[in-house]
Amino acid sequence: MAHLYLIAQIAGRAVAIDSNQVESVVDIGEVTAIPRAAEHVRGLAALRSRVVTVVDTQSALGLESSGEARRAVITHIDGHHYALLVDALEDVAPFDLLPLAGGFALDSAWRNAGRGIVERDGEPILAIDLASLVPGHAVAAE
Repeated sequence: MAHLYLIAQIAGRAVAIDSNQVESVVDIGEVTAIPRAAEHVRGLAALRSRVVTVVDTQSALGLESSGEARRAVITHIDGHHYALLVDALEDVAPFDLLPLAGGFALDSAWRNAGRGIVERDGEPILAIDLASLVPGHAVAAE
């Protein structure tokens, strides 16, 4: 049965995010750095009268951060709100989640975040779990 996914771009790669993980999408304003925070925590930002932890998804994936992403997907994990930075937001559409195929090559960081694939116009798109990109909430691949 098809489920809604948000299609976004991270580090030039299209990814699918289960709509159940998406509270909202926003443009992030000023970010205040947090001393001694995990490397991929960019800092804190005020958002609609609450504070969110801003996560640099490229850094969380072990990639070089461009530092320019201002769009974010807001998610709620273990009672806390996180803003996960993305390069761009493309679409929301229903897809069937398919298992990761043996021929779908991923390095370790993408593999840890990956939960399967969705196919858009014959193109496989990696479906990711946002919790795997949040410090201290890494989820073991199933």
